[in-house]
Amino acid sequence: MKRISLAAAILLAAAAPAAARAADQQAPSSAAPSSAAPAFIAPAFAVPTGAEGPGFHLRPLGPDLVKIDFDAYMSSVEHLQQTFTRSTDWPDAGISDADAMLDMQTEAGRFARRESFAYSVLTPDGKRERGCIYVAPSPVPGYDAVVRIWVTKAEYDGGFDKALEAWAHQWIAARWPFRKVAWPGRDIPWATWDALTGPK
Repeated sequence: MKRISLAAAILLAAAAPAAARAADQQAPSSAAPSSAAPAFIAPAFAVPTGAEGPGFHLRPLGPDLVKIDFDAYMSSVEHLQQTFTRSTDWPDAGISDADAMLDMQTEAGRFARRESFAYSVLTPDGKRERGCIYVAPSPVPGYDAVVRIWVTKAEYDGGFDKALEAWAHQWIAARWPFRKVAWPGRDIPWATWDALTGPK
């Protein structure tokens, strides 16, 4: 399973978003909308297409970032399995170039459709990915959104995880229209989040 399961897992209330997204991109086009669910983001809201932070900048994930994104998560397979997905499904050594490109195309599509928003956290020169930030609908009632963050093992060891988390809290509060945001594994312990999103 590739990171294609990540956004899908968040949107479908899976506890460990192992990556982001295959079933997601095959919604039947012939299905007639019966009762449309409220949009995740209001049509009038201008979604950020970038942001600057101390020692990094954000860009939406997409095909142009496939190589540096792949290099980042493949440098930290065990670390991400333990701290981000909590699953051996993603990342794993079997991710192919085609899988990685499909992942980026899916993320770009979801961003364009305003379904969820995935950002690469890049060095100022744009040559290396330090991590990623994901903003998605919450599967748990009472939260407007769920935000997930990962950084590479090297960045984690250097203290960047906490710095990025603090910055992201401020950015979400200042720039996005949410009243209440879930931060699994951070503001919300994993055990609590699992209980909220697990089988009922």
